[in-house]
Amino acid sequence: MRRENNLGTDSMAGLVVRLAIPAMLAQFINVLYSIVDRIFIGNIPEIGATALAGVGICGPIVTLITSFSMWVGIGGSPLMSIKMGENDRKGASQIMANCFLMMIVMAVVITLLVILFKQPLLMLFGASEVTFPYANTYMTIYAAGSIFAILSMGMNTFIICQGYSKIAMMSVVVGAITNIVLDPVFIFGCNMGVAGAAVATVIAQMVSCAFVLLFLFGRRPPVRITFGGYNRTLMFRVLLTGLSPFIIVALDSGLIIAMNMVLQHYGGPGYGDQLVTCNTIAQSFFLMVTLPMGGMTGATQPILGFNYGACQMDRVRSGQKYTLILCLIFTAVMMVVAHVFSSYFVRLFTNDAFYMELSMKAIKIMTLMILPLAVQYTIVDGFTGLSAVKYSIVLSTFRKLLYFAAMMIFPLLFGIENVFFAEPAVDLISAGVSVLVYLKCMSGILRRREEKVALELRKSAA
Repeated sequence: MRRENNLGTDSMAGLVVRLAIPAMLAQFINVLYSIVDRIFIGNIPEIGATALAGVGICGPIVTLITSFSMWVGIGGSPLMSIKMGENDRKGASQIMANCFLMMIVMAVVITLLVILFKQPLLMLFGASEVTFPYANTYMTIYAAGSIFAILSMGMNTFIICQGYSKIAMMSVVVGAITNIVLDPVFIFGCNMGVAGAAVATVIAQMVSCAFVLLFLFGRRPPVRITFGGYNRTLMFRVLLTGLSPFIIVALDSGLIIAMNMVLQHYGGPGYGDQLVTCNTIAQSFFLMVTLPMGGMTGATQPILGFNYGACQMDRVRSGQKYTLILCLIFTAVMMVVAHVFSSYFVRLFTNDAFYMELSMKAIKIMTLMILPLAVQYTIVDGFTGLSAVKYSIVLSTFRKLLYFAAMMIFPLLFGIENVFFAEPAVDLISAGVSVLVYLKCMSGILRRREEKVALELRKSAA
């Protein structure tokens, strides 16, 4: 069966566009999972703002849960792409089999841990006595169905890396549509409130999971889900390769949690909950920048990995160039949207003047330096796509530590409402550091691969 895209021979510009755009759209739709929930919750009569703050506390924990699927999915898919570039179908199939098992085990363990420790976690991560009941309700239901989220998101990367970008996008679309349709039914029609939003999300993730698994167990993809061939060394290599994107997403979640804790600490009773509500709205918009951009850079990783495995280094460099151009265009558009149309976005959540003013201010501040952020994403995910994980891990960790430090210092120097300036300051600095590392190290990475392949060819000829 012919694939949608040939990663080794198709025009690089067209290939990047055909893989990155569907992935970007899929992640835009994926953002709707959380945003639509929050929009409907924010409009629940009388309790909307308080319930929104409670669900906002759950948001980074939910992202943290799904980041484990990224750990395995993005860890395994570049390795699988390299194997496919080497024309090693058996090795590619073994990688997928190991990753599928790892995701199932991770999902079960994570579900049990979250259910057991959710109460102290929610209180530690910024819930107040007022917002805790809403956070607890949402988290309990979501955790019970988290296996579907982990499998659908994680295994979807193995659809993308085989060139089926449209199928991967459709798996997200069917879940998002299901969620959008069911949210008002459960929240308002069945009068379930926050619980209804969580139930709708879990059902939507079940639908996405079924779509992904039916495709990967079917006859269409060249590499399908199989069982057996489990190998600890291979599993460790997958975890090492995926460590950087996992750290990015996990620490992003941790930083949002830390932000909520900072807002509660400096805001105090009452005002702290209001600040958390505004941060929830602003972070919802920022997800519309980071998740689609991560979708683009993640979708082009198989292109880089395949051509790296095939030792076509000119195509690797070309793929990185076109990925960066696409990300810069996207972030430029989103910057305009943030500064011109943010009021329309905020009104979806609330019409309260206080919440609107502070949320719009936060959105405009946080998006000031998303153009440099595009450079950071392209470079870090490019290193991951080539399995050069030590560079991506260092760059990712540096940015998160810098952001955490800025988040702690800015409220002391400039006041709590100016804590949002930590984001653009860190985006600019970390992008500069990433460029320096790229210029110093990338040529050496590609040259060593060429030398290794040349040596193997000489040995086989001898």
